[in-house]
Parts: sequence; C-alpha cells; structure tokens
Amino acid sequence: MSEPTRTTVHVMRHGEVFNPSKVLYGRLPDFHLSELGKQMAVAAAESLAKRDVTYVVASPLERAQETAVPIAAEFDLKIATDSRLIESSNYFEGKKVSVGDGALTNPRHWWVLRDPITPSWGEAYLIIAQRMFAAVQAARVAAEGHEAVCVSHQLPIWTLRRYIEKKRLWHDPRRRQCGLASITSFRFEDSKVVGIDYAEPAAHLVALSATAKTAKGA
Repeated sequence: MSEPTRTTVHVMRHGEVFNPSKVLYGRLPDFHLSELGKQMAVAAAESLAKRDVTYVVASPLERAQETAVPIAAEFDLKIATDSRLIESSNYFEGKKVSVGDGALTNPRHWWVLRDPITPSWGEAYLIIAQRMFAAVQAARVAAEGHEAVCVSHQLPIWTLRRYIEKKRLWHDPRRRQCGLASITSFRFEDSKVVGIDYAEPAAHLVALSATAKTAKGA
C-alpha cells in the first residue's frame, strides 16, 4: 500500500479592519485593512515563510484579498479567489450591534433572533460549514503534497473547524478561537483531515487592536 499524500491547508482570518463607525460590516464593500491590520498580515506571512506554500486563495472581500497580498508575495504566487470563503450573510449587516448601541435591544429586530441554532438572523451554519469545507478541499487539491493558504473570516473559519471536529455548529461567539490574522491549519492525509493546529502569529499586534478589545469583528 502506498503512503498517503500529506497536504496542509492553512485557513487564515484577515487582519484588523478600518471601521471607525463600528458597524457589523459583513459582506459590505469598501471595508479595508487598517494600518495595524496590514502589519498583522505581514506578521502572518513572515510566520509562514519557511513553509512549503504553493497556493494562495482568498475570499473576494477586500480585507481578505489585502491580507493575502504579503503571503502571495512571500512565495511569489498569484492570489486566487474563491467565493466560498466569503463572510456569512447577516441581517444586522451595516448596523451597530455592540452592547448599548441599540440594534439588538430594539423590539422591531427581535423576530430575527427567534432561532439561535440555524441561525434565523443569517446564513445557516451548516451551509457555511459545507461551502468552507468544499473550498478547503479545492485548495488541498491545488496544493497537493504541499501547503495552501486560504484567507477567510472568523465565523466561517470557526464553523468549519467545529464541523470537522464533529461538534454542534451553534456556539457562543465569545468562545471562538479565531483571533485577527490567526491561522487554523488542517493537516490532510489524502482527502482526510488528520490533525488541526492553531497559531496567532500577530498576537503582539492584536494586543494593540481596538477591534479585538471591543468586539470580535468579522
């Protein structure tokens, strides 16, 4: 019997976003990395420099594409785009949802919160997990025998991880292990995930981030 083909797919969350209005930006256009976010992307690229990366792909949203730039440059690769890596859709997109901002306490929005398991306010967790897993498998094929980097968003990455770990998909957002510019690595033997690793190469910069201190971001 031949040895399995070993491939690693690193799924990275984008860096800090410039969002002075503190809205839930979701899939809205024109939300770019802050200057600190760009530094986070560089730190992540540097942490991967000695890896065998042969494929870089990102969500179509600007913050993900911008995060992928220093990684692609590190390995002299072009950035592919996969819409399956995009942020989840959300009813509260464009609204302020932090404590005290009113969107979640306004009675006219309560009907949207009726089902936290699906959830009722946005894209179903199962749909997110399935499209993310398909994107990661496509990246695995593209980098077979080597390593790939997929740049995505917090909720999709965490949902994917829970799906692969066979855990229930609904969860407490405050307990997600998916910091800004973090890297969740899925180790494959052929098409099977055999291990998951997690790293925060930009933790020293995240400590300076107002986004990380006030909200989970996307």
